[in-house]
Amino acid sequence: MARLALALLPALILAASFLVSGCAPVVVGAAAAGGVAVAADRRPADVQLADERIEWTASGRVSDALKDQGHVNVTSYNKMVLLTGEATTEALKGEAEKISAAVPEVKTVVNDLQIGAPTSMGSRSNDSYLTSVVKARFVGEQKFNPLYVKVVTENGTVYLLGLVTRKEADDATNIARHVSGVKRVVRVFEYIPDPPPGPPKPVAEPEKK
Repeated sequence: MARLALALLPALILAASFLVSGCAPVVVGAAAAGGVAVAADRRPADVQLADERIEWTASGRVSDALKDQGHVNVTSYNKMVLLTGEATTEALKGEAEKISAAVPEVKTVVNDLQIGAPTSMGSRSNDSYLTSVVKARFVGEQKFNPLYVKVVTENGTVYLLGLVTRKEADDATNIARHVSGVKRVVRVFEYIPDPPPGPPKPVAEPEKK
């Protein structure tokens, strides 16, 4: 049952995005679902593609440089790179940051690599599970569009990325913080202004006699 729930998670997240936006289109096929996800993302399509290129390029270069002396995950969001994982020395940690910063289009690098031996496969499997639970909680709470927040988990630490308002950031942080097994939550958000208030609601006035 747990595996089935995790398998259905992407569909649940997609459905939640429509609930939040008030839309209910019919989506057929994986390609259509992917297109909707791109449309719901606050990053322009070209920036999303750039983030994919950055992750691919930086991951390859860092892996070649560190080899078996580290386990580095590269996440790019809006051309901001987050490095998580482990490096065996401070020098290698700095090298990973230098390599990532040199990748074309990268604006900045947030280096949260820990000094130590790479984590076990069991630990990484648990991290994947925590990521899935956090995303599922975002869907269940319905406080914001879950596609606005990217979740990365490393050794029990949950990193939250995205282009969000302060309220969305606070809601996401609070939800993630209360997931069992999460050791800490690190915000790597870029903030956008709150949406303008809608038109004033009409106020019923008593009938005049």
